[in-house]
Amino acid sequence: MTLSSLFLALGIVLPFLTGQIPQIGNMLLPMHLPVFFCALLCGWQYGAIIGVILPLLRSSLFGMPVLFPTASAMAFELMTYGLVCGLLYGLSRKQGLFALYRSLILAMIAGRGVWGFVQYLQLSLTGSAFTLEAFLAGAFLQAIPGILLQLILIPAVMFALDKAGWVRFERPLVSKEGREEWI
Repeated sequence: MTLSSLFLALGIVLPFLTGQIPQIGNMLLPMHLPVFFCALLCGWQYGAIIGVILPLLRSSLFGMPVLFPTASAMAFELMTYGLVCGLLYGLSRKQGLFALYRSLILAMIAGRGVWGFVQYLQLSLTGSAFTLEAFLAGAFLQAIPGILLQLILIPAVMFALDKAGWVRFERPLVSKEGREEWI
């Protein structure tokens, strides 16, 4: 619980590094990183909870992101990241680089899909349109720098934590004979 609180605090502080410029924040996705790390290190339950709380709390404290429709849609998106990434990684037979990338990529796809669906619902209620072009631009094209940052930084940090002995990046498989085998 303490570690997840640290990730919540990081999620509140990291967007200040983008200088409160929404265009840079939309490109680097600073609130996404703590949610992914929370899911990987604390489990899917904490990752999902921090994912929901983070954008809503930040919006309440600082007015950024705007509560409707941005922060409310982000709450569902980040919750999905935490849930899917943490669950897939936790259920992996071998927690190595392949499992990490599989978990990250599937979580990113699922989270962006949920974000698009929630944006569509919210904007439909207000009479605004949310087109496929708007979805692709918001979910993928503008986010390419942040996606690349996540795909490079998260595995690098996980390897560093493994080398420091704080996290075991891989775990043993138990053979049919009951012996542990490291792969």
